[in-house]
Amino acid sequence: METQQKDILHKTVRVNGVEIFYRQAGQRSQPAILLLHGFPSSSVMFTRLMNSLSDRYYLLAPDYPGFGFSAFPGVDSFDYSFDNMAGVIRGFMDALGLDKFFIYLHDYGSSIGLRICLSSPQQILGLIVQNGNAYREGLGPQWDETIDYWRHPTEEKKRRVSAFLSEEGTRAQYTEGLPGHLLPLVGPELWTLDWALMSRPGNIDMQFRLNCDFESNLAMYGQFQQYFRDQQPPALILWGKYDVFFSIEEAFCYQRDLPDSQLHILEGGHMALETNFEQVLSLITEFLTQSSSLRS
Repeated sequence: METQQKDILHKTVRVNGVEIFYRQAGQRSQPAILLLHGFPSSSVMFTRLMNSLSDRYYLLAPDYPGFGFSAFPGVDSFDYSFDNMAGVIRGFMDALGLDKFFIYLHDYGSSIGLRICLSSPQQILGLIVQNGNAYREGLGPQWDETIDYWRHPTEEKKRRVSAFLSEEGTRAQYTEGLPGHLLPLVGPELWTLDWALMSRPGNIDMQFRLNCDFESNLAMYGQFQQYFRDQQPPALILWGKYDVFFSIEEAFCYQRDLPDSQLHILEGGHMALETNFEQVLSLITEFLTQSSSLRS
C-alpha cells in the first residue's frame, strides 16, 4: 500500500545526455499534472502549488536545460530551441513513465508544452493555461521592436531588445504592470534566484538565443489552434490582466477554438501564482475535480 507523500522530492534524471532536475510530489497512482515553467523561472515557481495539491495529484515539475538546477550544456553542444526543449521534456516523460496527464502551460512552458500536445494528444487529460501564448493577439505593440530585430537584425537593435536580460529585467517579469497594492505580494526570492542562475557565464547569451527562437512559435500558432479545435481538451484559462508581456486580448482568443473552456481574468500580472495564489488554487482544484469526474 502506498503511503501518503505530501513532501516535495528533489531529483535528477538524465535525458538525452543532459541531467534534468525536477520536483516531484504526490503518489503515482493519483492523476498526474506536468508543470512547465516560463521565463526566467524554474520549477521553484510551483512549490506552493505542489504542496497544496500533493494529497490528491501526482505532480512533476522539471527545469529545462540551462534553467533552474538542470545542467547547463554549452550552446556548441546543445540546441537551445523550443523544438529541442520540447524533445527533452518528451524524454523526461518517457524516463519517468508519464502517460496521461494534465499540463500546466505558462509563458515559455506554453510553447514547449503545446508541442507535446501536438505530438501526443492522446496523453493530455486537460490544459491549465496561465498567461501562455498561442495566438498572435497576445503579442501586442510591446513586441514590435523584438519582432523587427528577428526579421532585420542589427547590433544596435540587439542592444535594445536584449535589455530584459538584466537584473532589473528579471525583476520586471514579476512586478511590471502591477498596481501598487499588489507589489507587496511579490517577494524577492524567486527573481533573485532567477537572476543568480542567469548570471552564470554564458547563460545570458543562451537566453538571448532561445528568446530569438520564439519566432518559431509564431509559425506554429495555426497548428496549436487546430489542435484545440480538433481535440477539444478540457481547458482552464487563467490570465493576469496586468500582464505587460502577453496582452489580455489573447485570453479571449482561446474560447474561439475551445468554446467549453473556463476563462478567468485575474487581478494580477504575468506571475499570477505570486499575486493570486489562493484564487488560482481554488480554480485549478475545481477544474481538476470536474475534469477527472467527467473522464472517470
